[in-house]
Amino acid sequence: MNVRANGETVSPTAQPWSCHVRMTRLFFPLMILLALQVVPLAAAPTTYSGEAPVASQSEAERAGALKSALAEVVIRLSGDPGILARGDVAGMVAKADKYVLQYRYRTDAATDGVAGAEQPRLMLVAEFDSSAVDRMLAGLGLGGADAPATSDATPVEKRVWISGIHSASDYARSLGYLNRQPLVRQPRPVEARGDGILVRLTLSGDFNRWLETLDQDTVLHVNSASPPIEGVDATLVLSP
Repeated sequence: MNVRANGETVSPTAQPWSCHVRMTRLFFPLMILLALQVVPLAAAPTTYSGEAPVASQSEAERAGALKSALAEVVIRLSGDPGILARGDVAGMVAKADKYVLQYRYRTDAATDGVAGAEQPRLMLVAEFDSSAVDRMLAGLGLGGADAPATSDATPVEKRVWISGIHSASDYARSLGYLNRQPLVRQPRPVEARGDGILVRLTLSGDFNRWLETLDQDTVLHVNSASPPIEGVDATLVLSP
């Protein structure tokens, strides 16, 4: 115990303890900031996207549209347009509400075949749990995203920047799409900034040929295949 000039006694541990408290107060906010940056990327599940037209946003319409959306996913993953003729497959598709994670509505412009005028068309867009769907397909003897790749090409590592990410749904849709690509192994998000994410890909095939196939779909489009950005091999845009 130390004694000051005025006779007051001071514990020798008082000053180190005060320093410890100040360091703790600085440490916790830093950990919170790090958690906020890391958790959103790690927490979002990968999904399979499906969609179907609806007449309204009623519960009855939604139930039927979810089945149609899951049927679209199953046909796409199995590669068999007639797969729904199997009773066991149709029975699983009828339980679409067990696999859906989230859904939203989108309004498209459609042309009336009779009058030739554009009319709004309401679409339901559903995101299904890819792991649950893969297990369902495996149980039915069908291949899903976990089926082994058929390409023997040497794997290549690439980084792509995807812009147009404005919500968790956009994030799930972009990663779900990448997971469905036969040449792409598990995509790994590296960074999120503004309306975009940086994703590291391992591809079993030619990168440029894979980029060419993207514009044939309506989910991701190539913005630049040779961007002047260090550490980025291509920039992509998520369709709204």
